[in-house]
Amino acid sequence: MKSVLIKDTTREEREKIIKDSLGIIDGLCDGCSIGVTAMYDDYIEGRKELKEINASFRSKYSADDQDQ
Repeated sequence: MKSVLIKDTTREEREKIIKDSLGIIDGLCDGCSIGVTAMYDDYIEGRKELKEINASFRSKYSADDQDQ
């Protein structure tokens, strides 16, 4: 499996990685919302690694869960 790190991928490859992961084919997204795809914009643009984005999402989700 090829590395998905920013340093090892082009913008186009990162966009394809996200689209393939979310099941987006030709602009169609099977049940995903715009917010889900938008959260990966920083990865696609080369600003944050996937690991950072996913960790941030998990920590917010866990924190929100404890507030209830």
